[in-house]
Amino acid sequence: MGCKANQFESSIIEENLISNGLEKVKSVVDADFYILNSCSVTHKSDNEALYLLRAAKNKNPKIITVLTGCYAQIEKDSLLEYDFVDYIIGNDEKLNLYDYLISSTKFVVRDIMQQSEFNKVSLIDTSKTRASLKIQDGCDNRCTYCIIWKARGKSRSADIPFILEQINNFSARGFKEVMLTGIHIGQWGKDIGLTLLDLLKEIEDKTTIERYRLGSLSPTEITDEMLEFLKRSNKFCPHFHLSLQSANDKTLRSMNRFYKTDDYLEQIDKINQVFELPFLGSDIIVGFAGETDEDFEITRQNLEKSGLTQIHTFPYSKRKGTIGESLPDQNSDEIKNKRADIVKNISKRKFTDFINKNLGRQVELLIEKRRDKHSGNLKGITRNYLTLQIVSEREDLYNSLQQVVITKYENGILFGEIIN
Repeated sequence: MGCKANQFESSIIEENLISNGLEKVKSVVDADFYILNSCSVTHKSDNEALYLLRAAKNKNPKIITVLTGCYAQIEKDSLLEYDFVDYIIGNDEKLNLYDYLISSTKFVVRDIMQQSEFNKVSLIDTSKTRASLKIQDGCDNRCTYCIIWKARGKSRSADIPFILEQINNFSARGFKEVMLTGIHIGQWGKDIGLTLLDLLKEIEDKTTIERYRLGSLSPTEITDEMLEFLKRSNKFCPHFHLSLQSANDKTLRSMNRFYKTDDYLEQIDKINQVFELPFLGSDIIVGFAGETDEDFEITRQNLEKSGLTQIHTFPYSKRKGTIGESLPDQNSDEIKNKRADIVKNISKRKFTDFINKNLGRQVELLIEKRRDKHSGNLKGITRNYLTLQIVSEREDLYNSLQQVVITKYENGILFGEIIN
């Protein structure tokens, strides 16, 4: 469940178990263990985790259920009451899950706020076309809507030699692209006296990977110096995901976010000037406590005029244990959902406009190892994060970088043709 960091860690867990002789099976009925790497960003995700674990036990009463991830970390004590949860394993401990499955220790959740070092566990998942590498864990922000800092602890950075070694291992195994991920990668280096830019310079000079992509960043973390460096980079994919959360200053203050809307709108314009058609995604929470119709209208206007490509929006969900839970003037679900629909429509228009601007362009496409499961076409991703399909029977193109012309957008699918 949950974010890209959780997905990366789920792959770590899987490799850890398979390397110790376990086999992944498709059916709960055939399984000995059911392992859920949970998310706890909202109460809805907590409830979903319990539902999945209970359902697994109902289908196979002999199965051993393992709950790990953020929900296990935050609610460790209250989870002991559920008879359908056999193991409760914390966020840091899950990366060595096999050790606990073969022991009699069924409850291991240490105080993650005491963790000061990054857990350096490597992953080689050759089934995927693009590699992921977690370079950072934890978060030092205290946003009023968020519980994740309690689940992940203080910001901790992987060291540069480890990161370079992992990236070069990926490259040696045939990967062309790596995604740098974490809980808050903009804070990479804060604990070791470095900055994210320091790391990017090392990746540029000392790795053989052909492309890399950055995970979510706060807008203030993209400095002019970083932009200038990325503009000259041969490896960087011009794809930014900005953790904005609101486009209204009053709401941003209430959320305990440390920037103003005008500042990041200016930064978005700057990014669009520096790169040719960069992909600019963002997160927006609507209906936060105290957000009035007037406040939302300001957000709507700012999003309309922004140079964003796509907006991932979701209604605010109260989370037990956060400051936001107790703030006055909570909005109804009806209001929140209505506002979310408005932002989704803005996003749809912006994304369509972005696609139209890309039609006819020659781009570099990383073709995936598997065909599209619906059409059977070759499928790949451009540097600026567009998914293209290629009508071709050729199988020698899997996992290769090809020059492609974007030809048409039809029924929600973007097509391209390879330049021979």
